[in-house]
Amino acid sequence: VALKTGTAAANYALSLKDKYGFKTVTFDDSDNMYNDVVNGNSVACFEDMPVMQYAIQTGTKLKIVTKPAQSGYYGFAVMKGKNQELLHKFDDGLAKLKKNGGYDKIVNRYINQNTIAEQKKANENSNNEHTFIGLLKQNSGVFLNGLWKTIYLTILGIIGATIFGIIIGFLGVIPNKFAQGVSTTIIYIFRGLPLLVLALFIYNGIPSLTGTKIPAFIAGIITLTLNEGAYTAAFVKGGIEAVDKGQMEAARSLGLSFGKAMRKVILPQGIKIMVPSFVNQFIITLKDTSILSIIGILELTQTGKIIIARNLEGFKVWAIIGLMYLIVITVLTWISNYLQKKMNS
Repeated sequence: VALKTGTAAANYALSLKDKYGFKTVTFDDSDNMYNDVVNGNSVACFEDMPVMQYAIQTGTKLKIVTKPAQSGYYGFAVMKGKNQELLHKFDDGLAKLKKNGGYDKIVNRYINQNTIAEQKKANENSNNEHTFIGLLKQNSGVFLNGLWKTIYLTILGIIGATIFGIIIGFLGVIPNKFAQGVSTTIIYIFRGLPLLVLALFIYNGIPSLTGTKIPAFIAGIITLTLNEGAYTAAFVKGGIEAVDKGQMEAARSLGLSFGKAMRKVILPQGIKIMVPSFVNQFIITLKDTSILSIIGILELTQTGKIIIARNLEGFKVWAIIGLMYLIVITVLTWISNYLQKKMNS
């Protein structure tokens, strides 16, 4: 039985689990939960009645087979002890909607059986958001904005990661045990932490401890800088160490300082080794931005989730987004191959 994490429906299902002996699988959103049932991986799902009815209205191949088991409430939440003015305005607005009939119209739109049937018929006669062409026409601007935010995140992330990685990488090759230990430790920690865990720790964990809010976009950049920077540091360190040690010894024996020998002799050769890895890291960073949707950054993946929440066309939306990622990654791969040929020649 498929459940959505953190919902009253999930709690109700879990209360019946031992009695009826079914197993459960959990999802973070309704679309994936519904698809699990449609694809035959789960036999049923528990969901709030209005949400389920809206899903069926939009064309999801499910049906409600039981009567509502429990009644619950939807609420408008504000920070405790604050935003009282907003709360009062919301209450006043809700009262006005109920008085002028607007509230009933909204309810009927989503859960009235006659309205659902009419809307479903209209959906069948319309290509809006239910074909690839319709999806692109209706959401082209949204898709492009999501792609731009993804590229922007990637550029800022790779800049931060490159600066951070070069510093940490150089610490790992200078003749100082303490500096080398710091470099090794930082690389070990931030390469070892899953990007998802690191993003949640920076965005949710640190503010809960310090009381200082970190904007989602800034948290995302910090996450990419630390995680991708650790990988960058590793191949910067590896690229320098790949140059024959005898060349450093020869440069030092000719009277060059460590810094000058590094700049004049080692780095020109090490950079040739590093360039393909730099471009590859750019591609990895681009793909890793999708994980930042977990903290609410409106990049391409989060854009897809929002569109799917409206039309439940998961396959088509993810196919479009996957193609957009592939196009950008293909361009970056061509750049990587071009740079490699130039460096080798």
